[in-house]
Amino acid sequence: MATLKTPVPPTRARPGLKREIGFIGLLWASTGSIIGSGWLFGAKDALQIAGPAAMISWVIGGVCILILALPHAELGGMYPVSGGTARFPHYAFGGAVGASFGWFSWVQAATVAPIEVQAMINYAGHYSFAKSWLVIKQTAAGPQPTLTGNGLTVAILLMAFVTAINFLSIKKLATVNSAATWWKVGVPLLTIFMLAVFNFHPGNITAANGFDPDGVKGILSAVSTGGIVFALLGFEQADQLAGESKNPKRDIPRAVIGSTIIGVIIYLLVQFAFLVALPASQIGTTWTNGLYTAMTGPFADIATLVGFGWLASILYIDALISPGGTALIYVTASSRVSYGLSRNGYVPVVFEKTNKAGVPWVGLIAAFVIGCVCFLPFPTWQSIVGLITSASVLMYAGAPLALGVFRSRLPNEDRPYRLPAATVMSPLAFIVANLLILWTGWNTDWKLGIAILIGYVILVGNRVFGLNPTKPQMDWKAAQWLPVYLVGMGLIVYLSDFGPLTHPWFPLYWDIVATAVFSAIIYFWAVHVALTTEEINNMVNTVVVEEEDTVPHTP
Repeated sequence: MATLKTPVPPTRARPGLKREIGFIGLLWASTGSIIGSGWLFGAKDALQIAGPAAMISWVIGGVCILILALPHAELGGMYPVSGGTARFPHYAFGGAVGASFGWFSWVQAATVAPIEVQAMINYAGHYSFAKSWLVIKQTAAGPQPTLTGNGLTVAILLMAFVTAINFLSIKKLATVNSAATWWKVGVPLLTIFMLAVFNFHPGNITAANGFDPDGVKGILSAVSTGGIVFALLGFEQADQLAGESKNPKRDIPRAVIGSTIIGVIIYLLVQFAFLVALPASQIGTTWTNGLYTAMTGPFADIATLVGFGWLASILYIDALISPGGTALIYVTASSRVSYGLSRNGYVPVVFEKTNKAGVPWVGLIAAFVIGCVCFLPFPTWQSIVGLITSASVLMYAGAPLALGVFRSRLPNEDRPYRLPAATVMSPLAFIVANLLILWTGWNTDWKLGIAILIGYVILVGNRVFGLNPTKPQMDWKAAQWLPVYLVGMGLIVYLSDFGPLTHPWFPLYWDIVATAVFSAIIYFWAVHVALTTEEINNMVNTVVVEEEDTVPHTP
């Protein structure tokens, strides 16, 4: 059935979102999100897990992310609405699925800012005034800088600062982010050149315990838990800001694809530079326990060791700008996702309130509070990487499902960007998303399951207590595959080589086959039971047409 929409009181929002972002603003919003703390820490962590074979891990991660980005490019051009990744599944499957993927999207966006703030504090530990902010503690991932009481206070203040900047108009925010992104792209390129050219040690590729000490499992584990996929997250920011784009149908596909390609190239070169520039004294006999694993500022530490003090100084400055810029844009995104969830009726209508600059300020406050809470159970950078990775790819999995439905139900819909071979690429993207969840492992995925259950409590509470006058139909028939999908993936991970069992039911390679077959079954089942063409059009028209009223026509 179509969404039943009760008229909302005129006071629910003030001026609304404003369309002020051009192509460069969208491109740099996505690129700026991709180049954050991941480039500062990902190369070290991936090397520790996979050895020099981390280069292969980055190639696999880059291909996976590009496959996931392509459906977003088509959908963002079709439906340029704020918080797009939270809303595409809603249009295709109705309330129950839309609410679920909307929650996945918000969890992902709200938890990125705190990890970027932690990265800023980690690098700041180099300075004497910040020594009391961190203490080194032994964790399952090895020695890790951990927030102290003083560090927690600083982290909260930094979150407050990033949130405060977001109260500016989106045009001013995009200008600030674009300026920061030029720096964020330039510094990694400078670092790659200086380290790889002037400190090239090819013997490192076969040093310690070899090129691939943990074999295929290590290579695949590094993709999800070594910070590789986490580092490449962010292409979807152009979709999240689509409701504020000047020319979304033209610019969003280009921004999504362009930012992904830029990010993959830079990160692959970053990993290579880190590997070949490591002094032999820092490697030791194994990649897992080398002295380099205790570095709190990996690239700055290497620059200091090889005599590039000036480069180390630049990197310490960049450790504020790169993570700070990413935290800035993800706080922006989380408020736009909550705005979109409210428009669809999933969270209280108060999240649609905007200030005079057109900024959804209630969502900003919520993102600030949740970000601060995250510092308590996740006091280290490494501790939250896997959770964000799983939440992100689970969120991304909704796009290829929605694209498959739209290609089937709306074949003649206007598509500024049309994904080639979508009948193959869409199910492939869904399979890739689930493989990344598999490689993250049970120790992380069960925590994501808890976060999903908390989300359902919030969504049910919103409906029971009538906190939003929009009452979307749950469309249970179109959502019948969802519980099977969530529980089934959990079981596969638990029973796989990435689970806790000493003798897994699905050993390595067979777990990949099981995930691919299960994903294909869920994909075609979901597309088959999705909403009808009429129901999709009604669902879309309740929001998209209203938000497109101010979109200029593409020349």
